[in-house]
Amino acid sequence: CLFLMDGESKTEKQVEDIENETRDPLLNIKVLFFARARDLSGTAETDLSVRVGFTAHDCLVKLLTVFPRLEEIKNCIVVALNQEYVRESTTVKNGDELAIIPPISGG
Repeated sequence: CLFLMDGESKTEKQVEDIENETRDPLLNIKVLFFARARDLSGTAETDLSVRVGFTAHDCLVKLLTVFPRLEEIKNCIVVALNQEYVRESTTVKNGDELAIIPPISGG
């Protein structure tokens, strides 16, 4: 029987998820933040480790957990992968560069 640190037993699904995670290699991508996204994240860039099969959308969801202040602009973010605008369903690859671009206003 497997146990969590607090003594609660894990479900088969939890064990399967852990096994799948250890089998899948991690991909490393560079994330660039522009304009308001940079302000909200507090950084111009970061590295992100994700699993094989992650999409641009999955990366964005993960980034929102790391940088929760990005929630403020999540509905208007444009994503570029390797300097090309992409759909959120685009799969990322090892070494990709993901740019998080909020709408830019000015006048």
